[in-house]
Amino acid sequence: MSDQAQLPVDQLYELTLQVTRVVEYGASLEALTSGQAAPPAEGARFDVYFEGPVTGTKISGSLTGVDYLYLRADGRLELHVHAEITTDDGQRIAVAADGVAMGDAPVLQIRENVTLTTCHPEYSWVNPIQVWARGTVDLAKGEIRLAGYAA
Repeated sequence: MSDQAQLPVDQLYELTLQVTRVVEYGASLEALTSGQAAPPAEGARFDVYFEGPVTGTKISGSLTGVDYLYLRADGRLELHVHAEITTDDGQRIAVAADGVAMGDAPVLQIRENVTLTTCHPEYSWVNPIQVWARGTVDLAKGEIRLAGYAA
């Protein structure tokens, strides 16, 4: 494949999410991500809850969920997202994603591998597709911005 070759992609959605709650288990997420404290040898776990609108030509509605965030001892942030999209017409799509957040605080780059699942006939087209998402999280604002693409 040449450097100029590009895979076809289809943007499915954009998300602008607000962090609504962070559960800490003995370590401060703010202190660790700002460099005020070093990650513990065993790493640190946080539950980061979020919600916000989903916009797109194929999927639109609202999303609520939680990221079972794990900060490794080497500073890498591993994402383990469980969420649900409620579409504008009231249907639900389950969202499962894993990935990483990296960069220099307060704004980190996010890369995710996303699986969408539903049994509703109008949205069952999401079940077999591979979704890649990329975006940012602004730790200071508690804001997550992502775009999801099907290849």
